[in-house]
Amino acid sequence: MHRPIAVFDAGIGSYAVVAEIRNRLPHQDIIYFADRASFPYGGKSRAELIQVMRRTIDYLSSFNPCAIVIASNAPSIMVLEELSQDIHLPLFGVYPPLREAWGLSHSGHVGIMGVQSLVESPMIGEFVAEHSAYSDRVALINASPMVELVESGAFLFAPEKTQTAVDAFLAQVFAKYPEIDVLTLSSTHLPWLRRFFENARPQCHFLDPAKDMVSRIGQGTKGQGKIRALVTEDERYDLATFRKMLSAIGVDIPLEPVRPY
Repeated sequence: MHRPIAVFDAGIGSYAVVAEIRNRLPHQDIIYFADRASFPYGGKSRAELIQVMRRTIDYLSSFNPCAIVIASNAPSIMVLEELSQDIHLPLFGVYPPLREAWGLSHSGHVGIMGVQSLVESPMIGEFVAEHSAYSDRVALINASPMVELVESGAFLFAPEKTQTAVDAFLAQVFAKYPEIDVLTLSSTHLPWLRRFFENARPQCHFLDPAKDMVSRIGQGTKGQGKIRALVTEDERYDLATFRKMLSAIGVDIPLEPVRPY
């Protein structure tokens, strides 16, 4: 591979970013690292996230990438700035598309759906204050239970159960925040549930941050458009299930089981 872009997350969530890079830069070689053994990032402390991010970036640096994408909102907000200080490669993160949310909102009330560690962190409060003049109108919503619906494969293999869980989750959200009319899908797992969210609340906009992130990468490096998929697994999240999930969304790429740590 020629100077690939390395994209990683704790599972299938980051494939949407891979697909967006491939769509925008069809000749770009890509390393897709699905670190399922580290799932979920959202349940980790800031110190644990830094440890996971450092060892993952060290591992991916061995492939001579032109850039590394942390395809997860929680570490992007919570630790990317610190990581960037001593890593001599372009690092890109995924952030809530808050300005776009404000542009679409008619009520003047929006929400950020993310994993628990993100929405409870002081860094997300700082991010909201920096990107909004009305931070008191931005709800921070813990959507960690929704992330599990994706990584377990329930959204593919048990759609009725998934819709029921999404309906109940959004009913609680809008009971607490009835004025919200735009929600950001600020975990890269959540866009896989977009159709379930829209079925549950068709009058609300649900925003995927992937396109905005990929637009910041630039022109990349011209290769052969190859994707090399590396996967870790454990007793909870095995390779066979992951392969079945990718097949169900129409993705047929060889998977290489790795144990990099």
